[in-house]
Amino acid sequence: MQVTLANWRNSPFNRWAFHHVRELIPSADIASDPARIRPLPSVPRDFSQLRVDPDAGEALDLDAFLRETDTDGIAILHRGKLVFERYFNGMTDETPHILMSVSKSVLGLLVDQLDLDTERQVTDVLPELAQTAYRGATIRHLLDMRAGLVWDENYLATSGPIVEYRKATGWNPASEPASDLHSFYATLKQSDRPHGGRFHYTSPNSDLLGWVIERATGARYADLVSKLVWKPAGAERSAYITVDRLGAPRCAGGMCTTLRDLARVGLWALEAGRTERFEREGDPKAWVAGDMAPYYPGLPMRYRSKWYVVDGKAPLAFGMGIHGQNLFVDRLNSLVIAKFSSQAAPMDAARIALTMRAVSELRKLFA
Repeated sequence: MQVTLANWRNSPFNRWAFHHVRELIPSADIASDPARIRPLPSVPRDFSQLRVDPDAGEALDLDAFLRETDTDGIAILHRGKLVFERYFNGMTDETPHILMSVSKSVLGLLVDQLDLDTERQVTDVLPELAQTAYRGATIRHLLDMRAGLVWDENYLATSGPIVEYRKATGWNPASEPASDLHSFYATLKQSDRPHGGRFHYTSPNSDLLGWVIERATGARYADLVSKLVWKPAGAERSAYITVDRLGAPRCAGGMCTTLRDLARVGLWALEAGRTERFEREGDPKAWVAGDMAPYYPGLPMRYRSKWYVVDGKAPLAFGMGIHGQNLFVDRLNSLVIAKFSSQAAPMDAARIALTMRAVSELRKLFA
């Protein structure tokens, strides 16, 4: 079977493509530092007693859950030790896999490291966007998905703005004349509400934030992630991020990393207290009124700086990407769970719910 730019996100082609992305799309390296690798001592733990309730039928053990959610790899860290690790579909501990929108959570950690005024208006940094729907939006509005532009994040669309967006990022075959990410923003002119209202999931907000960062700092996004996130987290291997034909990074979803290194990032964020701040901030009312709440029914949640948070006595912070990518950080129980998948559907409500139940059961074992 031939994997191409036209089919790489579709099943079954995604099972290979998700860990061979740079063979399909241009990319930029995110360098690690061999002298600063964070050790992850292996202390295997028995999870044979774990059971996860499915929507119907008998409870699933851990292996059945991993099969049911089309898992490519999973790593569980407890107190900095690797207690469980498993790979499928040709993956190994050396294989970079695409994070999809967990890339946004890495972006949020980067912004947390930068000296940016998040209340500054986007057009102060990028005046060329003054005639777009981003006029009046702040960096904070981009971070929290509360910019008030018209956008439909429909991953199954075959035409319209989201398809043009993917062409501009190099994720779909280009049309003529070829577009690019920065030029794409000039087409986003419609607003449907004031900035700062409900949570409205809009991937272009994150790529735009990458452009803001590069303009404000004068540095390449990939180099900043390397310096301020990747190396401090003790990553073992270089990561990479997809770029458009002019080199603009796909901050919204194009980062590719090994499983262990993604888990290291979660551990670094936990130990540095970064997710703790996200747990306190964000607007629960904006979340409830937003377009992602139906995927997490009944859960008290908020969204802050590209991280989802489940409120409670033991809050859970996590990043989530389409086709089943996740990074969970349970601060109080010193638990990090990184999971790669190649699910067929971009957004699968049943598998999202099943994954949240599995994580809940795993957390109970460490509480």
